[in-house]
Amino acid sequence: MASIDDAERTDAPRSRSRLRGGLVTVGTVIALLAAMGLTVLGLGAADNAVANYDASSWLWSGVRSELARVNGVTARVDTRTEVPGARRHPMQVAQTDRLLILRDLQTGQISSLDLATLQLTATTPTTPGLGVSVALHEDAAFVVDAVQGIVRQLDPRSLSPVGEPVRYPPGITGGTFDGEGRLWIAVPSEGTVSAITAAKLPSAPASAAPAGSGLSPERVETYDVADASHELVVSTLDDGVAVLDRTAARLVRVQRGEVRPTSLTLPGPAAMPTRTSGSRVPVTVPAERRVLVVGDVGEERAFTVPGSGDRLSPAVAWADRFYCADEATGTIYSFDAGGQLVDTIKGRANGPLEMEVRENHLFINSPDSATARVVDDKHQVREVDKYANDVLGGDPPPAPPPPPPPKKPRVGKPSAPRSVTAAAGNAQARVSWRPAAANGAEIIKYVVQGAGQRLEVGVNQRSVEVKGLTNGETYRFAVHAVNAKGDGPARSSNPVTPTAAVPDPPASVTAQERPDGTVVVKWPAANGQGNKIAKYAVTATSAGTNAPAGESTKTELVVPAGELEFGTQYAFTVVAVNDKGAGSAASPVSNTVVPFAAPGRPLDLQAGTVADQPGAVTVQWSPAEANGRPVTKYLVDVGGKTSEVTETRTTVTGLGNGQNVTVKVKAVNEAGPGPEATATARTVAAPRVTVTGSSATATSATVTFTVDAGGGKATCSLSTSGEPAKAGACSSITMTGLTPGTAYTFTVTASNAAGKDTATRAQKTQPLYGIATCRNGASGPESTYCDRDRDGRNGNEIFSVTRQDNDKQVGWAEPGTRLQAYCKKSGEEVYAYIYNNDKRSTWWVQVEYSGKNYIPWAWLNLEGGDNINVLPTC
Repeated sequence: MASIDDAERTDAPRSRSRLRGGLVTVGTVIALLAAMGLTVLGLGAADNAVANYDASSWLWSGVRSELARVNGVTARVDTRTEVPGARRHPMQVAQTDRLLILRDLQTGQISSLDLATLQLTATTPTTPGLGVSVALHEDAAFVVDAVQGIVRQLDPRSLSPVGEPVRYPPGITGGTFDGEGRLWIAVPSEGTVSAITAAKLPSAPASAAPAGSGLSPERVETYDVADASHELVVSTLDDGVAVLDRTAARLVRVQRGEVRPTSLTLPGPAAMPTRTSGSRVPVTVPAERRVLVVGDVGEERAFTVPGSGDRLSPAVAWADRFYCADEATGTIYSFDAGGQLVDTIKGRANGPLEMEVRENHLFINSPDSATARVVDDKHQVREVDKYANDVLGGDPPPAPPPPPPPKKPRVGKPSAPRSVTAAAGNAQARVSWRPAAANGAEIIKYVVQGAGQRLEVGVNQRSVEVKGLTNGETYRFAVHAVNAKGDGPARSSNPVTPTAAVPDPPASVTAQERPDGTVVVKWPAANGQGNKIAKYAVTATSAGTNAPAGESTKTELVVPAGELEFGTQYAFTVVAVNDKGAGSAASPVSNTVVPFAAPGRPLDLQAGTVADQPGAVTVQWSPAEANGRPVTKYLVDVGGKTSEVTETRTTVTGLGNGQNVTVKVKAVNEAGPGPEATATARTVAAPRVTVTGSSATATSATVTFTVDAGGGKATCSLSTSGEPAKAGACSSITMTGLTPGTAYTFTVTASNAAGKDTATRAQKTQPLYGIATCRNGASGPESTYCDRDRDGRNGNEIFSVTRQDNDKQVGWAEPGTRLQAYCKKSGEEVYAYIYNNDKRSTWWVQVEYSGKNYIPWAWLNLEGGDNINVLPTC
C-alpha cells in the first residue's frame, strides 16, 4: 500500500501562506472519488468565490453521487457537484470555507478540492477501510492513522507531507480539532490524551516541509485521563477536549491545562459526538435511549429519548438545545436545556443521519435520501430538497419501511470470558482473554484480579499488563465481565511465574488479508534466549482497540473469517512465550490490513411484472453488505437469462408472456460473488375476458364482464356489427344509438401488452312504440278529418318513403293504433295542425306496418315522452 508520502499533485492553486476557513468536524458520508470526474450544476466558478463564505455546508447524497452545497440562510442548494461512480461508498469529509478534503473508505484515496474553482488540487492514497481519518482546520490538514498510531500533517493544497509525523502507540482514537486549532488524540493503552499543533505552511504548496526541515507538527500537551487499557471516546470542545472513560464511567474535561474528572451514572456503553459546541457535553447511552448532560460543575441532568431500539446517534449540543437522531425511524428529537422534549422532526426515510454544527447553523443530512434540514440558532427548522431542479434523472426507489423492533432479549449478567491466558514477563505478566457473552446488556468493562491488584480494562482492549510482580513467585489471574446487570462469573488464567529470563520478541510481523475473510499473520522465529519457544500470542489493534487475535505454536496464525470486522483496518503485534510461561515484549507492529470477504446477500429483493411491456420483469433491491471491498457489480438471473449491472435495479426483457420466473441476484466484489437473494415474478400475460351479464333499453345495451389483466394494464372495448366500437372501463360498457327491438351480438375485447382476448354476448334491445295520433276538430269538416282515410292528404298516412307521395302510400293507421318504432329518418316536412297539437317536423319514423315503412313523426307520438332523439338514425 502506498503511503501518504506518495501524494500526487494534480493542480497548483495560487500561492498563499494561510487559507481562509473555519472549524468543521469530520463527518462520515457515502461516496466514491476514485475517478473524481466532477460536474458542477448551479453556480459558475465566478460565483463560487463569493458564495463560499456564506453560512453553507457541503452535504452528500449517496444515491445520487452528488455533493450539494446547502446555504444555511436560504435553506436551498446553490451548487451541486456530481461524482460519477460514487454511489453508496463510505467517505470521510472535512471542509472549510475554501477547501474540501475527502477520504474514500473503500479505496483509501484522499482528495483535496478547491471550492473556489471546484477543481481537484491533489490526491494521495491511504489504506482503505475504517482506521484512517482526515481533519481540517483553516490551513491545517492532518491524516490520522489510528491503527498504526501515526498522525501526519499535510499541506491541503498539494497533500504533500509537512515535516515529521507525530507517533503514538498503535490503537489511538480521536483526531478532531478544537475551536483553538489543536488536534486531540487519545491513547487508550496509556490512558492519556494529547494535543497537537500544526506547523506553519511553506509559501508554495509544492515545497511542503520535508522531514528534517525543522517545520513539523508538535505534541504540545499530554494529560493522564484514565488508567491504561481503558476504553476512551473523544469529543473536542470550543477550547479543549472531553474524554469519556467508558470503562470507569467518567467524563474528563481538559481545558487550559486543568484536568477535571466527573463520575457518571452509565447504565451501558456510551458515546459522544466528535465535536461539542458550548459548555455542556451530552453523553448518549444508545441501548437505554438515555442522554446525560455534563456541565462545568458535573452531571447536570439526564433525559430519555422517546421510541425503542438502540440506533441512536450521539446527541449534539446546539444553541442551548440537544438534538438526538434515531436512525431506525429517521426522526430527530430536540430537547431544551432542562431536558424537556420541545420538538420532533419527522424524517422522510430511515437510515444514516448526519448532524454537524457549522457556520452558526445545525445541518442535518440524510445521505440516502433527497432530504436535509437546516436549524438556525433560533431553532427554526427548514427542509432542504437536495435534488431540486435536478437534471440527473428519476428519484431512487423509496426506502423500505424500517423493520419492526426486535423482541427484547432476556437480560442477565454476562457470562465468563473465554480463553483467559497469562504470560509471564520480567516482574510482570500479560493477561488476555476472549469476549464474554453479553446476555442482552452490552458489556461495559472487564475486571482483572490477582497479585493483590484489581484492574479495570476496556471492553475492546481485552489485554492488560499486570506490573509490580515478584520474579520467581507464581500468580494466577481471574477475569470477569461487567454489564448493566452486574458482575458476571470469573474465569481464571493459567499460573505464571515472572522471570528475567524472557525471550526476545519476533523481529518483524507481516499480515495479509485473504478473499475468504481470513487474515494470515506471519513472523520469524523468536530467540528463546536458551529456552524453547512454546507458542506465540497475537494481538490485533484497530482504532482505539487492542484485543487478542489468537495463539499459535507455529510462526503464523490464521485469524478465522468473522473474527475481525470486515472493512476495518487492523495491525498486529506478537509476543513470544517460552516453555516456562515467560513472555517477551511485544513485537514491532505489522503492516495494516483490511479484512474482506465476498459481499452479503442483496437485501429487500423485489421482482414484479412490467405492466406495459411483454416478456419483461423489473427487479430492484437494496445494496448488499460490501464486507470490506466495494461491490463492483451484481449478477442477475431471471428465468435463466443472465446479466450484469452496477445499479440496484434492472429490467429484464425477452421472456415469454405469462411466464413464471425465478429471480436470483448476487453481489460481486474483489473476493467474488456472495450468496444470492431470490424472488419470483411473472411476466404480463394476455388478458382473459368473462362476460357476466347484459341488459338493454330500447336504444342501448350494457354488457358487464370481468377481465384478468394478466398483470398488465388492460384496455377494453365493446363492438357489434354495423356500429363503431365503444371503449370503456374493463367491467361494464354501454353502447348507445341502437335500433329498438333488434337482436344484436356484442363482442367484448380486452387488450394489454401481451395480446388480447374476446368474448361475445347476444342481447336484444327493447321495442319502442308510438301511437298514431289524429284528433278531430270541434266543428265543420275538421270534426271528421281523422275518422277515415280519404282522398288527398290525411293524418296517419304511412309511406314507403319519407315524403307524402301518393304512389308510395302503403296505408293509413286508425288513430290510437300502437306502432313499433325502429329508427328516424329526415324527409319532407309535415304539419299536423290542430289534429296533433300543431306538431311540425321533418323527421319520419320507421315503423312496423306491412313491413318496415315510414310515418311522419308529426302524426306519431312516441311512448315515454315522445323524444325523437332516443331513436337512432336509419
